[in-house]
Amino acid sequence: MLGDRRPYHRHVDIARLLSMTQTPTDQRLYAPAAARNRDAIRDVLARVLPSAGLVLEVASGSGEHIVHLARALPQLRFQPSDPDDQACRSIAAWIAAEGLANVDQPVALDASAATWPIATADAVLCINMIHIAPWSAAIGLIQGAAAILPAGAPLCLYGPYQRGGQHTAPSNAAFDDSLRARNPAWGVRDLGAVTDLAQAAGFTAPEITAMPANNLSLVFRRV
Repeated sequence: MLGDRRPYHRHVDIARLLSMTQTPTDQRLYAPAAARNRDAIRDVLARVLPSAGLVLEVASGSGEHIVHLARALPQLRFQPSDPDDQACRSIAAWIAAEGLANVDQPVALDASAATWPIATADAVLCINMIHIAPWSAAIGLIQGAAAILPAGAPLCLYGPYQRGGQHTAPSNAAFDDSLRARNPAWGVRDLGAVTDLAQAAGFTAPEITAMPANNLSLVFRRV
């Protein structure tokens, strides 16, 4: 059972949660972490994404990652999504400001929902979501991706993970404590639990890439 099926951002202030800033006349949100990690994420995705097709990003947040990827990978079409209205406005503002033709307008998508508004995609991307959401969002993300991806297509995740039930750095342990203090349903997930969930849904074991600031890139392939 998916348990708590509430959209994972709707009950929080997304700008405060993600340390985002916004000006009164500009709908774009700015997340400091996005500027720090976007190039490392781009480098992995440039290697593992298909040469053409549609990339669905789940939980696009501010929209900074998807426009950065769209600039770097113009042969792909990108579909941003988020369940939060403020995030969707920011994503749309980023698309307009960048003038990118290969990014569609954002859609409202709750990863934990039983059905998604996107019927098919050639890749699914999710950056920094499953640790600031109930476990039901991770379940929904993987099951939803399995339902819309063809064989061989990637599900790409990025964020902090425990390994073997242990944090990989003191900073990750402190981050985990802060998340659970905000919401006991949140927290840094164990890589083994995420892998088991993905393999049960019909994905391969992940290709794992160590990333800056004690994060990991995980690339699962649909069987």
